[in-house]
Formats: sequence, structure tokens, C-alpha cells
Amino acid sequence: MATQNTFDTAAGNRVQSAPHAGFSGETRNKVLLSLRPEAQVFLQERLVRKPIAVGDVIFADGAPVTHAVFPNDGVISYMAEMEDGRSVEKASIGFEGFVGVPLVMGGGNAVGRTVVQVAGDASWLSIDDLNAAHERFVCVREAMLRYSKSLIVQLMESVACNSLHTAEQRVTRWLLQTHDRVRGDTFILTQETVSQVLGLRRATVSGICSELFMDGIVNYHRGHIAIRDRSALQGRTCECYRRVLDASLLG
Repeated sequence: MATQNTFDTAAGNRVQSAPHAGFSGETRNKVLLSLRPEAQVFLQERLVRKPIAVGDVIFADGAPVTHAVFPNDGVISYMAEMEDGRSVEKASIGFEGFVGVPLVMGGGNAVGRTVVQVAGDASWLSIDDLNAAHERFVCVREAMLRYSKSLIVQLMESVACNSLHTAEQRVTRWLLQTHDRVRGDTFILTQETVSQVLGLRRATVSGICSELFMDGIVNYHRGHIAIRDRSALQGRTCECYRRVLDASLLG
């Protein structure tokens, strides 16, 4: 049974971005904040902002992409799902990007399932309003294309990372990427979520988190992770983290 899009069913990096003309001070999405002031004013009147909760499906696999979704906080994953029920993340998105890349190419259906892994909030823009913005402001399409190119880099690095790097390197990479996208050093993230995102056994993730805790790199208690030593965490990860960071708007 197809999962309904979150927008159809539902009724805020550690450094905060300065308010830009046209948007409230709570808008953190870098694609939106990169736009010219007149484009920001146009979109501010049309964007619908709402919370996103862990487990919310933004678009089901194959569902029509009806909105562009711009996270301000939280993390959303593009998931690849196998017939046997297993899944693995293809790419993740935070306040540096948006969900709805097919809209840049003129529309289409979602390729893979997009699901919220870390709660936050996002701004939603209908396809009609997005098309109107594309017609009026060249900067809107340019900004979305720029992010789409960085997403391709992340997809390519994800394939290499999942194939070549150790479970510890993959877990620490994901923790660093999440840390880059949330406010503060503590965030809610379960080991079950990490195991599902990375296609690893829960016991494997638990063992890695225990080692990071014993080495004083993270604190972990009842689904809350606190990054204590970011430099040490970077020392445990692979080069994929830096490559994705350099290609993204987070870099």
C-alpha cells in the first residue's frame, strides 16, 4: 500500500544564519537564503512552514513530486529499498538543500523514498508556485540546480563509501553530517535509525557507539547523542565526509 505524502496528511548547523530580506529570522535553508531579495519576498508569501517528525515520509517511492521541500532543521534521507525489506540511504538532506529535484527538470515522480531521520521543520512550496518563481526569477532555478549538482556528488560518494569503507567510518561520517545540520551538539538519534540508514546490523552500530563513548568522543543516553570531541570523530571517518562537505552548501 503506497504511503501518502506528509504534506497531504499534516495540518526551525550550529551557527544560525542571519535573517535575509523577505524571510523571517527562523528561515535557515541555504537554498532559500541564497536567493535575491525580490525572489525571497515572492516565495515568503507562498511557502508553508511546518514541523517534520522522525518517520514522516515526504514522498513515497514513485509518488508524484508535488512540492519542493526546504528543510530549515532536521535531516531527511533518500532511501533505496530492496524487495527483501532491507534498505540503505542513498543521500541525506538538511538545511543546505531541498527535496524535489525532479521539479528542477520539469516534474516527475520520486525516485526512492524520502523519510525524516532527525526531527525539525521545513518550508513547502507547491509545484505551481515553484514554476511561477522559475518564470520570474532566474536565481531560483540556478540555486536549485547548484544544489542538485552537489546531491549527485553525495550519491556517488555514498556508493563508494558503502562499498569500500568500514562500518565505523560510515557511522562516524553520518554522525558528522548530522552534527553539521542540527542546532547544538546534542540531537535525538537512535541506534536503530543509524542501522537502518546505513544498512548495518543493530549490534554493529551499538558496538561502534560504545567505543566512541568509551573513548570520550560522544555521549549517548536514551536516544540522545552529544558530540564531545568533533576532531576525534573526524579522525575516525573517511575522506567521503570531506568530499561531500566541500561539494555542498555546508562547506
